[in-house]
Amino acid sequence: MNAPILTVNDLVVEYPRPGKPPFRAVKGVSFDVRENEFFGIVGESGCGKSTLAKALCGLQPIASGAAAFASMPRGAVQMIFQDAVGSLNPRKTIGDALTEVLAVHRLYPPEGRAARIATLLDEVGLPPDVTAAYPRELSGGQCQRISIARALAMNPRVIVADEPVSALDVSVQARVLNLLADLRARRNLTILLISHDLAVVRTVCDRLIVMHAGEIVERGDAKTVFSNPQHSYTKTLLAAVPDVAAALNA
Repeated sequence: MNAPILTVNDLVVEYPRPGKPPFRAVKGVSFDVRENEFFGIVGESGCGKSTLAKALCGLQPIASGAAAFASMPRGAVQMIFQDAVGSLNPRKTIGDALTEVLAVHRLYPPEGRAARIATLLDEVGLPPDVTAAYPRELSGGQCQRISIARALAMNPRVIVADEPVSALDVSVQARVLNLLADLRARRNLTILLISHDLAVVRTVCDRLIVMHAGEIVERGDAKTVFSNPQHSYTKTLLAAVPDVAAALNA
């Protein structure tokens, strides 16, 4: 069993409200994620899972508790967002956007960046000529692959994927999930997959937590949770599962 790469202890995240007590979006959650694990964080919209993801990436302040990653270099934790098109600068070509990442972080000499970008695009299943396109000229699935390539440019050890396929149709979801699973194996990545859809999580995750109203209501091995859910909320989520697995195996 791999050692934990992330340990979360009694984590609380709050949002200030003028004239009122702060709203507690995440209420003292604790869990660990192991190295090279595909770990799911599941729950309906508003349950606190995306707030938790942002807190883990340093994008949202932590009110109390702690989230500690194993010792890693700068940039080793990267996030992939739900709105792939919106996360890309509409005024920049894909080539310029990826070049900017390499330049800002001083990765590769200028003369080697074009080759590096071509390699990244190949890794996510896109042709090199996509560098001349603008985000609006690409499909949602292609833009999500660009977002994944942008994260990979930093040579991460951990990727936090916040609803990465919820805006895509089922067949495209399957292809993106397959890509993430393949990258995990080839790059020895740890992936935290945040989703409201248990079908998405079931296809790839090793373990998961289920969140409801800012708290963890169920946790465990994914197969066990799916075959024998204990909490009524998990059972409700399972009742609404579409057949993404069939698309993956098609």
